[in-house]
Amino acid sequence: MAGEPALPPKWLEGWSQPPLADRPLLIIHGFDPSRATPEGVDQMVRGAKPSEVRGKGLQSYLGVGLGGIVCNVAFEQYMQSEDHWKALVGTVEAAAKLGMPVWLYDEDGYPSGAAGGLVLKENPAFEATELAFDPSLPEPFIVRPAYEFTHASNNYYAARRYVNLLDERATRAFIAKTHDAYWARLKPHFGKAIQATFTDEPSLMAVNLGQIAEAARKRVRTVDPLDPAAKPLPCVPWAYDLPKQYKRRYGEDLAAQRRSLFEGDSPDDRRVRGQFWALVADLVAERYFAPIQAWCRRHRVASSGHILWEEAVMHHVPLDGNHLKMLSLMDIPGLDVLSSDPETVLHGGWLAAALPASAAMLTGGRRVMTEVSDFSQTQSGQGPAALPEMQATAAWQAAWGVTDFTLYYRVADRPAEAMRAYGDFVGRLNALLKPARLAPRVLLYYPVRDLWAEYRPVAEPLRLESQSPRAKSIVGSFNRLGRALLGSQVPFALADHEFLAKMRVGSDGTLAIKDQRFDAIVLPQDVELPPEAAKVVERFRGRGGKAIADTGKLNGSALWEALHPGFRLTPACDRIVLGRFHREGREILLLVNVGRQPYAGALTTGSAIAWLALDPASGSTAPAVVEAPGTIRLALAPRQALLLVQRP
Repeated sequence: MAGEPALPPKWLEGWSQPPLADRPLLIIHGFDPSRATPEGVDQMVRGAKPSEVRGKGLQSYLGVGLGGIVCNVAFEQYMQSEDHWKALVGTVEAAAKLGMPVWLYDEDGYPSGAAGGLVLKENPAFEATELAFDPSLPEPFIVRPAYEFTHASNNYYAARRYVNLLDERATRAFIAKTHDAYWARLKPHFGKAIQATFTDEPSLMAVNLGQIAEAARKRVRTVDPLDPAAKPLPCVPWAYDLPKQYKRRYGEDLAAQRRSLFEGDSPDDRRVRGQFWALVADLVAERYFAPIQAWCRRHRVASSGHILWEEAVMHHVPLDGNHLKMLSLMDIPGLDVLSSDPETVLHGGWLAAALPASAAMLTGGRRVMTEVSDFSQTQSGQGPAALPEMQATAAWQAAWGVTDFTLYYRVADRPAEAMRAYGDFVGRLNALLKPARLAPRVLLYYPVRDLWAEYRPVAEPLRLESQSPRAKSIVGSFNRLGRALLGSQVPFALADHEFLAKMRVGSDGTLAIKDQRFDAIVLPQDVELPPEAAKVVERFRGRGGKAIADTGKLNGSALWEALHPGFRLTPACDRIVLGRFHREGREILLLVNVGRQPYAGALTTGSAIAWLALDPASGSTAPAVVEAPGTIRLALAPRQALLLVQRP
């Protein structure tokens, strides 16, 4: 780079030597007290020669490129074993001495909320319940536990009864048995070494997600036996005071309207369903996610984690009412990525990442968490994932805004040098991007409100095919638009009706919220905006903003022509993911080839500024190759990522 302006010294320092705070965190579910050392428990890190790691405690984690840990008191005798508490405390103290960030995982396995059964042991009335519908009975409505046929009994960890997220008493008990217990043992480290808590896949349960594979099911521990006489029925979540809350909000008797929750196509049926799910979403937010966030803020740590089935927007209704709303109540909202095939981003991964990234942007945050692994590859016998796939999977998530990488990769499955290279790769991405601001200029409307009115519970596993024609149209359009924007290298964020109604309309024809500004909004087919959101869109359109409604014909090229986003690949390629950022007056682009074929072409940037090209895999930096003013030559190998940084 002789003669070329270097990166600012602070940027270059982080790029050259990524700090621990920018590196990945390994998830470790408990420590073996018999292997405790003054340097922390010596376990989990393998792949190097035993002589290189044995006896080094947490130092060995640093040696394979990791920066910190996500941990918990061991699942064995959960929350009850003094030996396990001592092992955890000793390890956190060792991490503090090394400067390693620590996150606390808040459950015995998953889903979070039950404290390994301790909450229901205190009070069985806190169990998740459902209102089931059996039209074959004279009295067709049944209130029963939400256990059989739900995620509580069909997951990869344990079949056990679960708590009710609609019951604030259950959440208080959960916090008391988990968060308060960690505070009592580790208080000096909160806000210092301990930086966040991690809640894992809480949901309302009252929906059939289908059975996991038979071979996997045989390995799952059954804590609470299933009732073989239980009948699969359509159901919705229920709580002890739900009818009272419904009456208070709407002035109507829910008991008289119950049938509309399950069937009916009239406007009144849709109105009842919309009201019911709006209430449910608000109660889940108020009674589970908000109390955890409030506890974390009082105790100087961030709330984080992820929720369930992010990739399927129809499922968002029964699982918690509104995924975007729940994630907006996390300080570091997150996702999970169970596959290290980077092309997963094309098939639903984009939505899983767009939700927490948007939640962060819309609430003025920046950090976004991922729980990432090669679970799918190992389950199918195709794993472990190789380094290029791991790096590309990290890079496409970084392009969407992910900053905090928590890992379920088994260190034992790959050479130590591969883990070090992965840690360096993530660290370099974060060194440049974590302090930057995500800068999409397009909004895609998240149509969960419309889906409230359309959602029809079914006894069998939920599939889009079981839903109304309008639901199919909305979901199909939303997914197609998201995929088209992604494949056309148009960064975008999501906004539901509530966030849209809060947005400011600028005199320059932009939509603004917090520090984000948007030039365009894209509306899926058949959505109906509520009045407050519709007024915002009309003002936006009246001031020259682009409000584009899908009529069923919008594809990638049509969207690009309507939006003119400023960046274009020639030739077009839907395997290139583009993320856009701003930092200290400079534009930063992250391009990732998630495909299996090399890409050769050019990126038109719309202006004749000069760029630096940085390779996060090798750490190299060089001037970008310019074909013509405003056009950069690109050559990306399969799975390669490239950062382009505007030169001053």
